[in-house]
Amino acid sequence: MNNKILIWSITAALAGFLFGFDTVVISGADKKLQLLWGSSDAFHGSVVMAMALWGTVIGALFGGIPTNKLGRKNTLIIIGILYTVSAIGSALANDPYTFALFRFIGGVGVGASTIAAPAYISEIAPAKDRGRLVALYQFNIVFGILIAFLSNYLLNGIGENAWRWMIGIEALPAVIYTLLVLTVPKSPRWLLSKFRKEEAKKVLKIINPDQDIDALILDLSNNDEEALKHENIFLKKYRIPLTLAFLIAMFNQLSGINALLYYAPRIFEEAGLGENTALLSSIGIGVTNLVFTLLGVFLIDKLGRKTLMYFGSIGYIISLSLVACAFFFGWSGMAVPIFLFMFIGAHAIGQGAVIWVFISEIFPNHLRASGQSFGSSTHWFLAALIPALIPSLFATIGAGFVFLFFAVMMMLQLLFVVFMMPETKGISLEELSEKLIKKSIK
Repeated sequence: MNNKILIWSITAALAGFLFGFDTVVISGADKKLQLLWGSSDAFHGSVVMAMALWGTVIGALFGGIPTNKLGRKNTLIIIGILYTVSAIGSALANDPYTFALFRFIGGVGVGASTIAAPAYISEIAPAKDRGRLVALYQFNIVFGILIAFLSNYLLNGIGENAWRWMIGIEALPAVIYTLLVLTVPKSPRWLLSKFRKEEAKKVLKIINPDQDIDALILDLSNNDEEALKHENIFLKKYRIPLTLAFLIAMFNQLSGINALLYYAPRIFEEAGLGENTALLSSIGIGVTNLVFTLLGVFLIDKLGRKTLMYFGSIGYIISLSLVACAFFFGWSGMAVPIFLFMFIGAHAIGQGAVIWVFISEIFPNHLRASGQSFGSSTHWFLAALIPALIPSLFATIGAGFVFLFFAVMMMLQLLFVVFMMPETKGISLEELSEKLIKKSIK
């Protein structure tokens, strides 16, 4: 693999580290903030905890605009600035509304990063390595999650303002990321979509030194020039990639993954563990996530996206059913943490490794950011809605029924994988797009 492509991919994927850290760091401050501001379960869940996730919905809905207009690189720089402002502002907030506002800003960065980073990496990566390179984004998400859980555990006992340090420490990696992303080149496929062929040629010579660059540019340019300017992802010819993006994003959140990551300490306390043990168990989730994501990154270009989704779906069904049983039948001790570690492993090797790779592959070049935006906004709308309901659902119907619902949804995901999901490994982006369009217009 070209070392420069690897370095550029890792740099862009660091947006995922901040995504993971930002999403999970709030879990350590969850109950402290509710006590500090005397919030009801409904207000705490839907405003204090979920406001960042509503920001991701906005970032995902509209992040395709700067990704298309300004380019993938410039959008990644803006994302780094949003993360920095959010971390500092949230840490200094003295009321729930100011806190929610700055968390919302960080959420916008998260949502936009799920469009710009996978799109950028998929457009510079060779077909044979595209899966593992785009999956570096997911690896960084789970690495950020692990570091956030570890940071929360280490900072938990430093005093009544520990939550400020938990939230504010994110500013350090945010600044580092923003400086690093300044060093990557613009995406050659984006440059070609803007008819900036000479700039694209310079990048392509680095990416594909052994190829006929003029022939490659002609092929990619023809693909974009043939596309009508008024085209959008909702045309009939794009119905299959649109449906695939919607379903994989929907099922990702109907597994309950974000509900678990946001409320891991609370879920463990519901299962009878003490506060410190609950925080320590949360670190176990981060470690499990990291290990199985590494396995997913290693296997995604060997076994393919669809095979990993088979593994993940079956693992989801088994682990979520066991978690539901543990709450229904009052299994005590470490039963719930062990079953949830199984769930995290299933997620990491399946949906976690596949979702951002798959969505970034199935749309044509000139509509990739729009398609990524559609899939990401579906994902983040549900990621905001479901965690916002968790405190109230736990208090009313109970944790057992919540996890049983997630298990049933994963049975439906398995049917989606069996009957609808195509394999995309090892196929060029242009060839894959052409195949899906032909299927759409049949």
